[in-house]
This record gives sequence, C-alpha cells and structure tokens, in this order.
Amino acid sequence: MKRKISLDDMSKLEREPLTHLEPGDLMPLPAPLEDRASSPGWKPLSAQTMEKCECALDDTCAVSIPQPQNEQEEQELVRKFLSGLDKLFRREDNWTFLQPLLLTMEHCAKCQTCGDACHIFEASGRNELYRPTFRTEIVRRLYFKYVKHGGLLSAWQHGDVKLNWPLVARLIELSYRCNICRRCAQVCPIGADNGLVAHELRKLFSQEMGIAAKELHENGSMLQLRVGSSTGMNAAAVKDNIDFIDEDTSERAGFEVKTPWDVEGADILLIHNAGEIVAWPENPGAFALILNAAGISWTLSSELAGYDSINYGVWYDDAQFARVAIKHMEAARKLKVKKIVLGECGHAHKALSVIADRLLTGDLNIPRESSMTLLRDIVMNGRIKFDPARNDFPVTLHDPCNLVRLMGVVEPQREVVRLLCPKFREMEPHGVDNYCCGGGSGFAIMSGNNFSDWRFQVSGRKKLEQILNAFSDCLDPSIPKYLCAPCSNCKGQFRDMLAYYDLWEKNKILYGGLVELIVNAMVDVKPGFIQWEWR
Repeated sequence: MKRKISLDDMSKLEREPLTHLEPGDLMPLPAPLEDRASSPGWKPLSAQTMEKCECALDDTCAVSIPQPQNEQEEQELVRKFLSGLDKLFRREDNWTFLQPLLLTMEHCAKCQTCGDACHIFEASGRNELYRPTFRTEIVRRLYFKYVKHGGLLSAWQHGDVKLNWPLVARLIELSYRCNICRRCAQVCPIGADNGLVAHELRKLFSQEMGIAAKELHENGSMLQLRVGSSTGMNAAAVKDNIDFIDEDTSERAGFEVKTPWDVEGADILLIHNAGEIVAWPENPGAFALILNAAGISWTLSSELAGYDSINYGVWYDDAQFARVAIKHMEAARKLKVKKIVLGECGHAHKALSVIADRLLTGDLNIPRESSMTLLRDIVMNGRIKFDPARNDFPVTLHDPCNLVRLMGVVEPQREVVRLLCPKFREMEPHGVDNYCCGGGSGFAIMSGNNFSDWRFQVSGRKKLEQILNAFSDCLDPSIPKYLCAPCSNCKGQFRDMLAYYDLWEKNKILYGGLVELIVNAMVDVKPGFIQWEWR
C-alpha cells in the first residue's frame, strides 16, 4: 500500500516525485477498456528533462520549470512568490477575484464534498495529491502565515507549512493538475472555489515570476497578440482558408456558400476559434451555410488578423486576458455591429461573456450572445426545413464546462439535438453536473514531455467513462456514433483521447460540433454532409 501524501511532503528537499501512478491505481473504465493492464504505457520523463527541469511532483512535467542554478536564485524565486501572494490579496491588485478568493481561504469547512465531485481526484484512484483541497490548504496556510502574519497562534489554529523553493516548484506543477471546471465550487455548501485557487496560482506564477506553460504563453497569448491568432495565421492566410472552406462547403451542400467579410453595421459579428479553420473547417463552413440560409445579416472581421476567439489569458494571466479581450471588442466597435455571436468555443464564451463584463465599459461593452441560443432560434423558427432521419445514428452530447456549468446554457443545444437526432442519448450525469472533457484550462493544447499521458489517463478518464457508457449498447464498429461537442477546446481533447485509445478504428466513435448535425439534417443540403472519416 502506498503511503498517504501529506502537506509536509511538498517541502521535501529530495527531488524524487511525491507520487507515481500505475494503471492499476486508476479508476476502472467500462468496456472495451476494462482491462487496466492493457492501458497505453505512460512515457517516462527523459533523463535530460529530469536534469534540467523541476519534476518532483508526480512523474509528470507540464510546465518545464528550469531548475535554479544556486541557492541565491532559489531564494529570489521564493521572494517573488511571496510578493505575488501578497498581491493576490490586495484589492488594488486583484479586485476582480479577491472576494471569492478570500471566501475560499477563510471559510472552508474541510468537509471534502469537493473531493467527491472532482473527476481528477476520482480518476487518480483518490490519490491525496489531487484532492481539490490539497492545493488550497497549502495556499491557505501560507495566507494566514505570510499575508495575515498570524504567527504561532495562527500556525496552531490553521496549521503550518514550510516555505522553500521545492514547495513553490511543486505548487507550480500542481496548479496545472486542475481543469478549473469548477464542479467543486458547484457542490461546496459555502461556495468555496478550489478551481479559482488553481487559476490564481497560475496568475501569480505568470505575472510575478514569469513562469507559465509554454503552450499557453509563448505559443498562445503572446503569439495571439503579435499575429492575431495562436495558429500563427495572419489575415491573408485566414481569408484564403475561408475561401477554400466556402468552396468545399458549396460542393458538399450542392449550392453556393459565401462568407461575408467586414460588413459594416451587420446584425452579427461571428467570432470562431481559429482552430476550427485549421483543424475542423467543416464547422465554420456549416455556420456560414446556416446563417445564410436563415437570411441573417452577419460578418467576419479581418481586423481580427488570425481570426481567433479564444483568449489564452483566461487560463493563467489576467493582464494577457485583458489585452486580447480589448482587441476583440475594438474590432466589433469598428464594424458597428449590433452584437457579437461566439462560435463553438467554451473558453471564448467564458472570456467574452463572463469575465469581460468586469473589464469592458462604454462603447466597448458590445452585446454578446452564445451561438447555442442563436442556433436554437434558427432551427425552431421554421425558416429551414429538416429531415431528422438523416441523423439516424447514435448521438450523445458533451456539455462544455464554461458554456454550461459556468453560464447555464443547458437547454438550447439539447432542444436542437432532441429535434434533429432520433437516437440521441444523454451522458450521465449531464447538464451542469457533467464532467470536464479533461482538456479544460488549456490542457487540450498542452502535450510537452509526458503530459499527454496524464491528460488522457487521468484528467480525461471520467469523461471517457461517460462516453463509453453512453454508447454501451452500440459499441460494435459497424455502427457509427457521433459525440457532439460544441467547443473547439473539447474537440481537441476528444480528437487526441479517442485516438490514444483507438476508439475510432475499433469502435467507430466520431466527434464533431453541433452545426454539423444541423446541416446534415437540412433538406436543401445534399445528403451526407457529415463524412464518416477520422479528422
């Protein structure tokens, strides 16, 4: 039996990982993956990575933190950490999230209800390191000791923890072992939010210490601010891609489909995730087809150079978030559109529909709407004719955390799927109780070192269980199945995870968005818009 990890272990000077997960430790999966021994192997960290990076948490490396060269460097990093910790709890530095953060620090009853709701804790075999309160309890003790200056009485009352560089290094990695899905906050009797703590730690490490996951910062928000898109595409490249998508969509539909650009005064500015244009071009093609068929005045904006609705800052850095959000709103203001509609991207919904309300004022506060409600209205208003028999295959629906649990957009997409998909079946649980795809908070684009193994075997494990259970009566590969995921980030996770377990080749589980299902059922479109091939 493995020794239970304690908070004191986080300060250990030894560089050996605190825990190591074996396939047999993990939560069992249903058929056809019930044999944990046959699970894909967990790639060990290379000797070079172990030598150069801090890897003393759990045999996994997400952030690739360079090891300090000497004790003075370690002390300086700890000093910066304490400076950032203090700023997290100052109104002038963190007015946006201070109130819920203080609530979480000062009023947690340690009932551990959150642990029973956490997909990562359950999937890990209830490993103590991944319990939602484990990370938070470390921060809480540091808060009372160094921010509140509680002294010995505080240490006796709230507990103590030794602050050193090994603890900070492990805490950096541990902040990237949470999807920030906020399922824990939903079930907490007092509203404590352990996911927020993970986010605030990432913010501290980025803004105060210059430490962040490369995929989110260098290849994410920095590239997005320089070029306009994390894909690296500029405006000309995006327009070329959209022209190609229009041609392909027109051929598949049987009539011309054209995307409008820079229409001043349009009713709607549609903003996609740039990943759709590169990885899933049928999605923006389907959007164009539906909006044109419904007679809606809409446009795309070439001002958004790489055409990207995602905001990587929402995962790790408020300053980066604000810079990107303002660019989105300035583009909409320039075109004088009536409102912004967000495509199938959960994190874009969170960024521009929820967090941006704390930032945007005056004529930058342009109305924003989810594409889910717009699509529901289009499908239900009778302007477009549908034949649900064209979607006569098993369909289940994934609920993106930021769209559903955070924003409460639960029913619009379901009304569409119930109407157009006769073999629709729900995952259990679903709606606001659904589980994260495992790629949330940026994980879907993070694959350095061996982090992909952790992402598919741990953070995505509970969602994989839900998918397999939803299709348990039709796993035979002769029956094609459709996992509807109206979120680019979630689709990226599903693409990689289904391939990791070979569930397309062996069981014919395909993934895609909501708009593809809508177009596939349109009577005026040639049959077979959904092409049953791996993407």
